[in-house]
Amino acid sequence: MPEIVTRSASAAPVPPAAEPSQGQGPVFVPRHPVHAAAYMLASTLLALTQGFGMNLVTANIPQIQGAIGATNIETTWLMAAYMAPNVSLAIALIKLRTQFGLRNFAELSILVFCIVSIFNLFVTDLQSAIVVRFFSGVAAAPMSSLAFLYMLEPFPPQKKLTIGLSLALTNIALGPSIARMISPILLDAGGFHALTLFELGLAMLAFCAVYLLPLTPQLRANVIEKLDVISYFLIATGFGCVAVVLVMGRLHWWFEAPWIGYALLCAAVTITVAIIIELNRKNPLIDIRWIFSPAVLHLTGALLLFRLILAEQTTGAGGFLQVIGLQNDQTFLLYFLIFLSTIAGGLVCARLMGAGREPYFHIVALSLLAIGAFIDSSATNLTRPQNMYLSQIMIGFAAAIFLPPAMATGLMSALKKGPNYILSFIIVFLTTQSLGGLLGSAVFGTFITLREKFHSNALVEKIALTDPLVVQRVKALAAPYAPHLTDQAVLNAEGIAMLSQQATREANVLAYNDAFFVMGCMASAALFVLLCHVAFDAVKKQTRKQDGENTAGVTAS
Repeated sequence: MPEIVTRSASAAPVPPAAEPSQGQGPVFVPRHPVHAAAYMLASTLLALTQGFGMNLVTANIPQIQGAIGATNIETTWLMAAYMAPNVSLAIALIKLRTQFGLRNFAELSILVFCIVSIFNLFVTDLQSAIVVRFFSGVAAAPMSSLAFLYMLEPFPPQKKLTIGLSLALTNIALGPSIARMISPILLDAGGFHALTLFELGLAMLAFCAVYLLPLTPQLRANVIEKLDVISYFLIATGFGCVAVVLVMGRLHWWFEAPWIGYALLCAAVTITVAIIIELNRKNPLIDIRWIFSPAVLHLTGALLLFRLILAEQTTGAGGFLQVIGLQNDQTFLLYFLIFLSTIAGGLVCARLMGAGREPYFHIVALSLLAIGAFIDSSATNLTRPQNMYLSQIMIGFAAAIFLPPAMATGLMSALKKGPNYILSFIIVFLTTQSLGGLLGSAVFGTFITLREKFHSNALVEKIALTDPLVVQRVKALAAPYAPHLTDQAVLNAEGIAMLSQQATREANVLAYNDAFFVMGCMASAALFVLLCHVAFDAVKKQTRKQDGENTAGVTAS
């Protein structure tokens, strides 16, 4: 089963300048390099704590299902329970932070996370695990925002949206790789509870960091209105229903389980009502008209397409290796290289990112994504992690350099409209990164399932027991069981079952190749459109320059 991984599902990072009604805020005071490094390390610790907790279940479903006595599909409900509240809570965090103060927000958030992490130690069955994972999703929502704020803290204002933004998003993107690298060691040491104990240890270290390193206080204001609560409840309900459907829909199949339709209906109704309320408010929680403006829709489409293409790594590579029988301990080096390439991409972005360079970062990122996906599309059942090192390094690097420029562009656009538009941009970013990530996994997994059925039918219809080659293959596969099975009919049935397993594996390999190829085509198409857009802007800029020169010449004459 392809795994669902969301790099920043709860990450709707909110820069300090995003506080509504806070004017210019406090004056920046440079920190000692050691002090600044401490804040950066605290940010890294917070991001790793949140990232490991988010991917704890995703990376270890086969191992966890045995510990809690559940099936594969039942264990996946733990992911749905985590994501249901997590995808929308960042919407409320910015106003909560402004209303009650940044210091109170940080201390209370990390305290709640530690308490919920303790509850993980008492999980013994599926029911208790679902309840605890739900509250873990609630408690983890502020963690990515805190990681973001701590990374921005030591940087001067002019570097917050370049170096600070790049390093913060890089930290948040490391969670999936780290979870897969560390999990085998922890599972060998103490099973499922070793994972939760490690998460608790990270939470306690983060707790100490938050209390020892206070953030610069921000101006407080009474920004929460009664209709904000109603709107948020409706949005949270709608987003939560969509998240559950995207995680579980493919496993229960989209048109088979009635509850999927009811959940989507609930999401449509609640989100529609929230939009109607927001459109008729003087001070809306989110500016719907701005979100549906052409520029924001363009940014939303770009971010959403990126999340869909990135499913090639987050869902595709991991799912493919799992299908051919590899576990996390056999893919350690692959994810370590992805970890390093992500860091390298973040550092390059921090060094080179600047105003006007965003399209060039995106051109490089889409090129690497397309090349990496096309390389993976030639995989076979003999493909091993070392055969995917180059492609996955390219994709990891591309993921790290794509998001910071896109987010910086969105934040600058929102800031030009005013501080109140920051929260509207957070909605856009949250939807594309959290729900977009889940959508990418759902679409990728559904496509693989459909193509696997197609290839299975194509392979099986060519297998006939009247074919001498097929008979010979069945006998060869049944030979290892011959010393233990004396009944020839049972022995032949065992050989046929083994042949069927091989056909299914080959069908899965072909299905993943199809998916990788489609992802490569999507990245190539996006790259072509971007190049056309850059060329059009360059021609338009040159035309305006010439018109200006001609006008100046006529005026001088």
